[in-house]
Amino acid sequence: MATLAELCILACSEAFRGGGEIIATGVGPVPRVAAGLAKLTHTPELMMTDGEAYLVEEPVPIGPRGDYQPKFAGHLPFSRFFDDAVWTGRRHAMVTPTQIDRFGQTNLSALGGTHKQPKVQMLGVRGFPGNSVYHPNSMFIPAHSARVFCAGEVDMVSSAGYNPAKRVPGGNYTGIDLRRIVTNLCVMDFGGPDHAIRVISLHPGVSFDEVQAATGFPLLLADAAGVTAIPDAGTLAIITRLDPHGIRASVIKDNPPAQRA
Repeated sequence: MATLAELCILACSEAFRGGGEIIATGVGPVPRVAAGLAKLTHTPELMMTDGEAYLVEEPVPIGPRGDYQPKFAGHLPFSRFFDDAVWTGRRHAMVTPTQIDRFGQTNLSALGGTHKQPKVQMLGVRGFPGNSVYHPNSMFIPAHSARVFCAGEVDMVSSAGYNPAKRVPGGNYTGIDLRRIVTNLCVMDFGGPDHAIRVISLHPGVSFDEVQAATGFPLLLADAAGVTAIPDAGTLAIITRLDPHGIRASVIKDNPPAQRA
């Protein structure tokens, strides 16, 4: 029986569908396995890194590698990664921010208080500002709640979104390309008015009202919204190959099944 984490991996892999010859970067176990699944199934032209300094065409399994030797396709040091992929838009990253607001602005930096003295100091904005304006981005959230999908604006804008109030006349915002958000409850995109977040599929047994109650701003339900697909036996075999140590089981609390009772 498929787990909810495995359902999320399949849903996340769809974010990379048809991406072309770009680098698919999944940050965290579920997005990382999802990028590999996309490469091995519907989008074979994707490229990815080994997580260190090399470009690979064969996805590298996560966790301890044992006797496994990555099959390198090229050297990809940090500086070249920026020049050849990030700044040219030939990358699609899937990340897990701490906060997301209605128009896709995210926060990875600080919570509450002021910018000089926040209540909680986190990682800082890291590469989020540049990533958000140079290449496509998607997100994975393992615990959908109103603390993550916050009312109003995020406490600290770490990456740009579609907020019309932030648009300066004459500014170039064509590089902002937010694709999908996959959570433990649903799959969303930015197809609402002014690119607002909307729900495009609900996980098996989840209602739209439940998703709305766990979200701090009004959501839209796409006209064609359906039920998120559960991975079949063949897909589960690929997921196991990419995560041989079962790290995915620790991502969502209690590792529930994909299909609710």
